[in-house]
Amino acid sequence: MNVSLQDWLKFGWLREHRTNSQEIAELLAAADRDLQDCQTPGLSPDWRVSIAYNSALLSATAALAAAGFRSGRGESHHHRVIQSLAYTLGAAPFLIAHFDAFRKKRNITGYERAGAVSDQEAQEMLDLAKRLRADVQAWLRANHPSLVSG
Repeated sequence: MNVSLQDWLKFGWLREHRTNSQEIAELLAAADRDLQDCQTPGLSPDWRVSIAYNSALLSATAALAAAGFRSGRGESHHHRVIQSLAYTLGAAPFLIAHFDAFRKKRNITGYERAGAVSDQEAQEMLDLAKRLRADVQAWLRANHPSLVSG
């Protein structure tokens, strides 16, 4: 079965959303801020992953908004934003699975058990967030140039 974001809308997983260049710029500026903040010396790997994850989620949210949608609320909100990358950017299944694995890891470290993240994992999440930020910028320029400032 070939599912689309329009199908997600019918399922109630998304809401239609009309964005503008200011909203996209604000989302990407927040993603950039988090990319910087997660590299602050002295932060634990748990926090570095959490902040880099937030950066990546903001980038994915910008792509979803540019496509005309906003995720619904609830426990699957982050999962849907991550999975939407297949429809917005055409992201590879590996990237989406890797990002979703960090979503699960972040939930464990944020709510159940501190210290479960290694320095290597923190670097992997940072690298993923940087890549996704660049991919979203390139996708916006190619597909929604009116939403890109400068």
